[in-house]
Amino acid sequence: MATLLSERRLQAGWRDYLELTKPKVVVLMLITSLVGMFLATRAGVPWTILLFGNLGIACCAGGAAVVNHVVDRRIDALMARTHKRPIAEGRVAPAAALAFALLLATMGMALLLVFTNALTAWLTLASLLGYAVIYTGFLKRATPQNIVIGGLAGAAPPLLGWVAISGHISAEPLLLVLIIFAWTPPHFWALAIHRKEEYAKADIPMLPVTHGEHYTKVHILLYTLVLLAVSLLPYAIHMSGPLYLACALALGGRFLQWAWVLYRGSRPHAAIKTFKYSIWYLLLLFIALLVDHYLLLNL
Repeated sequence: MATLLSERRLQAGWRDYLELTKPKVVVLMLITSLVGMFLATRAGVPWTILLFGNLGIACCAGGAAVVNHVVDRRIDALMARTHKRPIAEGRVAPAAALAFALLLATMGMALLLVFTNALTAWLTLASLLGYAVIYTGFLKRATPQNIVIGGLAGAAPPLLGWVAISGHISAEPLLLVLIIFAWTPPHFWALAIHRKEEYAKADIPMLPVTHGEHYTKVHILLYTLVLLAVSLLPYAIHMSGPLYLACALALGGRFLQWAWVLYRGSRPHAAIKTFKYSIWYLLLLFIALLVDHYLLLNL
């Protein structure tokens, strides 16, 4: 067995290390970070911050993701969705992965300190520790509210982008954080319903495992209503205009429809379809914020 694991580790390539950083998740985070940067200014974003600021945020986010792989390697090996991950399969050793995470985090912090500002760097570090240590190391196994409490770390990127440009925290980026914070529970709980048996097998206290599917569906519906209300606040405080309002209503209405379908159990595979739509929802909502911002500038 040890020989087999050694052979697999020798076969580990750059794709395995890239997979450890959860690149799809990081890309979505960078989109929200980019939007935060552009919303923070009426002028253009300096190319150094645009390039190196986002690269620094990406490195820190990737480092946190690698730590998540290391801590969750036993769980990953038990779940169909994750059992082929590089550490779970033994292609990358935990020690090598942790060294890689430290390298990424150090590079990310250095880039942020040099090309943005200290506040951005420390907020990014706090987000990294919140996800890699507090959520992954403790909350995930401690409470069915793990996603709600730990979601704050994953909601930080638009704030980081905004602060990278402005150098200070204000109400507008905190509102963007609030949108992602409200989005996180229905997003992940829909996936948790779809993967309920696997979470139960891995002894992870996700809400569908501890309180049942009906209870979880009710909470998905309630959080989606909260999300719809929160998503209208940028228009309410004159941060955005009619285009964003129309998009927020349309996208939120569709999300609410999926939450209702999931609650009623009227379509097969509603949970995973709700989860997939939630990703498109967040992406399109932030694009609408960005487009609306530049339309308002040109009026």
